[in-house]
Amino acid sequence: MKYVYLIKSALLAASTCIIASFACAQNFPDRPITLVVPNPPGGLVDTSARLLSEPLARVIGQPVVVDNKPGASGNTAYQYVAKAKPDGYTLLISYSGYHVGNPALMDKLPWDPVKDFSPIALLTVSTNVIAVHPSVPVNNLKELIAYAKANPGKLNYASQGNGSVSHIGTEIFKQTTGVDMVHVPYKGSGPAVQDVLAGQVQVFITTPPSVMQHVQSGKLKGLAVTGKNRHPGMPNVPTTTEAGLASFQLESWVALYAPAGTPAPVVTKLTDSVKKSLALPEIKERADAAGVELRYLNPPAMDALLKKELPYWYKAIKSANITLD
Repeated sequence: MKYVYLIKSALLAASTCIIASFACAQNFPDRPITLVVPNPPGGLVDTSARLLSEPLARVIGQPVVVDNKPGASGNTAYQYVAKAKPDGYTLLISYSGYHVGNPALMDKLPWDPVKDFSPIALLTVSTNVIAVHPSVPVNNLKELIAYAKANPGKLNYASQGNGSVSHIGTEIFKQTTGVDMVHVPYKGSGPAVQDVLAGQVQVFITTPPSVMQHVQSGKLKGLAVTGKNRHPGMPNVPTTTEAGLASFQLESWVALYAPAGTPAPVVTKLTDSVKKSLALPEIKERADAAGVELRYLNPPAMDALLKKELPYWYKAIKSANITLD
């Protein structure tokens, strides 16, 4: 009888949780939702958050607030959301450079990339562009590789900081091509771009929003984009495949995550609302103008992407001996 009582109690508790979960989803949301951004205003991640916030507010019927919490290579925001109440009201705008890079860069990461978060949706993807200062005597990717090989250590390359996607990606480019360039890390895209424009560093592999206008104006040379397709804002810049380096591709993604334990019906409502928001024609126009590509993935597909990229980036970072120092 004791075991029967325990089983009945367990079933009753489970059914109560299910009922409460569905009730939560039916009432959700009844107050503003906060999107926590691990970067300062401007750039790919913040741009993606602001592309989503206004249409999501319309679709879901509540204000959606963007809260920038930069610091500690993204860890400030990730740890904040990981510890937030899992009710769907505090969400993370996650950047691939942090989500799949930090686990390999930091021995004592204060959050787990899989266990601490529930995926909601992939939001945007940005290819990268290989840009050089006009003083570099090359006009295409093959010429850049040949020039760098003939002048080892002569070219400097900028990154957004140690351990950033631009740092890791350029090290992968060096491994792929066998060239030798000197790393010059900066604190973000802004100061890096300024020094590239001034010719103090010559090469920058970064997302299009950082350099697109300068490539369009001719202040920088765009030699190749590192995705599968040409970028609409730089239609004359070939892909790395077209430029003869199909083995080098580099994309950065931004995704929406909730704290682990968020009720499944709330996750479903959020991902369905995100899908509707990203499908609005005016949002695609804004994304194209900002230089980012809208690309929705549902929670299972986003989970699969993350688990595929974690070992890839771990291997790339360790083989290049990349650290945050």
